[in-house]
Amino acid sequence: TTGRLIAAKLGEALGQQIVVENRPGAGGSVGADNAAKATPDGYTLLIGSIATHAVNPVLYRKLPYDHIKDFAPISMIGTAPNVLVVHPSLPAKTLAEFIAYAKANPGKINYGSSGIGSPPHLSMELLRSMTGINVVHVPYKGAGPALADLLGGQVQAMCTSLAGQISYIKSGRIRALGVTTAQRNPQLPDVPTIIEGGVPGYEVTIWYALFAPAAVPKPIIARLNAEMVKLLNAPDMKERMTQHGLDAASSTPAELAAFVKSETAKWAKAAKEAGVVLE
Repeated sequence: TTGRLIAAKLGEALGQQIVVENRPGAGGSVGADNAAKATPDGYTLLIGSIATHAVNPVLYRKLPYDHIKDFAPISMIGTAPNVLVVHPSLPAKTLAEFIAYAKANPGKINYGSSGIGSPPHLSMELLRSMTGINVVHVPYKGAGPALADLLGGQVQAMCTSLAGQISYIKSGRIRALGVTTAQRNPQLPDVPTIIEGGVPGYEVTIWYALFAPAAVPKPIIARLNAEMVKLLNAPDMKERMTQHGLDAASSTPAELAAFVKSETAKWAKAAKEAGVVLE
């Protein structure tokens, strides 16, 4: 979806048709590996993410690519929050009440995720480690089945992408307790951040960025960056991305490189504390 949002506009700017090709598997690692090994001529690019360039590198014992050495950063694309949601049957209307209930009832709150080591899983593990709550992880094969069981009350909580939850939150089928970013989200202005809810320093931002194979010449990287910055700052593109739950966010290649390193360190700590390692 993110690729299709920018492909047409970027293609117009470059005078080239851009084909968006999905390469699913292993949390994005299959697609990332394919891009890393592509001819470094600037004609194969990767929509990377928190999964391919921060979470997977610290979770998997072996990845077929090096997320730092094998890629040339181009620009950030956009960010989005996760949101902590609970089933209405849970007697917690605020994050503080959720934490208090979890501490008073250790092991009685089950939370769903889209799988072991996924950003929703680690988002909750980060919250657990920062608050000392005892909650039980129930991994699913994807966000859809996890959400279905949350709506049905089989699990009591999830910390997952805002984009797929807004209609359920607004209809009252699930209750939002906090967004994971440092700022409130304009689509849910009355929902506080988790920091505001009483967990200082907590921040999880789901992000997407554009990368090229490492050996792509610097003038090509500079041209792509310049076009991305213009594209992402255009009012119509900002509006389109907002409709998809994304906040447009461009950067320089150096800023993106520094951000990837900081995110890697952050999630390495979270994964170690959660004891999560994948083959």
